[in-house]
Amino acid sequence: MMIAAQMHGIRDVRVAEVPKPAIKAGEILLKVKRAGICGTDLRMIANGFAGIGPESPRTLGHEIAGVIDEVGSEVQGYAAGDRVAVAPNIGCGICDECVKGDYHLCPDYRALGVQLDGGFAEYAVVPEQAVRFGNVAKLPDHVTFDQAALAEPLSCVYNGLLVCPVSLGDDVLVIGAGTIGIMYAQMAKRAGAGRVFLANRSAGRLELAKRIDESFIALAADGLKERILELTGGRGVDVCVTANPSPEAQQLAVEVAAMNGRINFFGGLPKNAVPVGIDTNRIHYKQILATGSTKANNHHFRKTLQFIASGLIDADKLVSNRFPISEFGQAVEAASRSVGIKTLITFD
Repeated sequence: MMIAAQMHGIRDVRVAEVPKPAIKAGEILLKVKRAGICGTDLRMIANGFAGIGPESPRTLGHEIAGVIDEVGSEVQGYAAGDRVAVAPNIGCGICDECVKGDYHLCPDYRALGVQLDGGFAEYAVVPEQAVRFGNVAKLPDHVTFDQAALAEPLSCVYNGLLVCPVSLGDDVLVIGAGTIGIMYAQMAKRAGAGRVFLANRSAGRLELAKRIDESFIALAADGLKERILELTGGRGVDVCVTANPSPEAQQLAVEVAAMNGRINFFGGLPKNAVPVGIDTNRIHYKQILATGSTKANNHHFRKTLQFIASGLIDADKLVSNRFPISEFGQAVEAASRSVGIKTLITFD
């Protein structure tokens, strides 16, 4: 038996003993050490998710690091005792997107902790396809499980930077100072941004971000357009990222982008918030490049682990709260109230 936090329905997550899973010949059994709570987990808990119900509960958690406990008889390249992080997105392997390595864009994509049982449990099964596609990444000895659990959200940010690049000296505006927004601001700075403006409704979030990097220019959400134009001499920003689920932020991004500016619509919107009215004439006459990015592939994931291992990103500064699995409810409450940056579930 093992302890797991399983979702049975809307706002119904139960921490209980469940059978410890057995693995097949091509699978890996992971002893979970850390699993991060993500905004996706919070939305699933609050709103429900297709296929999850009283008769079909699911273990959430897709930001996972741990130690391999068992390997199936047909698994090669991994052994019990290996310290690893696991990328959650699994594709079919044969569609055009999968052939390009973009398993996260597969029409039949599945993810650990979303469509499959994930990391909010003492043990998690890594399916055969995930093993064969390279979702399991070994950790350097000096990379901690805390740090490794951040590779998944950082890999999504890295994907965003590849889709909508930051050039040396750019003025970058990140709208939203949640966990992703702060990570995006950090990565933009590392990519060569001259100034990084970080906007948020909550002054407390901005103060928290400034403690992470005092070079961030914190801006209130109210009057943001006027302030950006003032700070950039009326030019606007080279790159604007909407790191929140806000239609207003997406509309504003078009207004504050400079000539030849670039926009990444990173944060997805609730279904009832679309379509969004955007002034496409501004995109046309200012030659704005508007992009979107979602999730990450296994290459992004492994590159992000390199960033963490090299110290390019100080992952320790991003971890604010740790809760044992027995206190999962308190952990969800802390994450929902945006207490700190990243909240981790621990299994020490």
